[in-house]
Amino acid sequence: MQPRLDYFNAAPQLMQAMLKLEQAVANSGLERSLIELVKTRASQINGCAFCIDMHTRDARRHGETEERLYLLNAWHEAPHYTDRERAALGWTEALTLVAETHAPDAAYAALLPHFSTEEIVKLSLLIATINAWNRLAIGFRAAPPAPKAG
Repeated sequence: MQPRLDYFNAAPQLMQAMLKLEQAVANSGLERSLIELVKTRASQINGCAFCIDMHTRDARRHGETEERLYLLNAWHEAPHYTDRERAALGWTEALTLVAETHAPDAAYAALLPHFSTEEIVKLSLLIATINAWNRLAIGFRAAPPAPKAG
């Protein structure tokens, strides 16, 4: 697959703004492990190979286990995630698939015991940001690095 264009070079000022939002979300106070789970799950839903590769690597670098990453696509059935993570993953699915789900009340209600209203906004911006990155990477055909020979 050939990249269509280099979006960082095509619109550097807007991409710098996007990077500032990304940095603000990363420094928002949400747990690093939660951030990487949300980014990976949204990227799985969207089918973004570039972002799945990046965020599973980042998650492992920050201490995430292989087992939890392997099971993320089936988190509903796997007992490996905390109630807070489950609420965040449910909200991730609801907002990533918003045209289908319309962000159901049940998904929002599941957040309330585990997140403050400020954290819900932070989480929602995290989800919005990774969905924007997915659309850029997929739309312009960003590909993960080729596997190393050996």
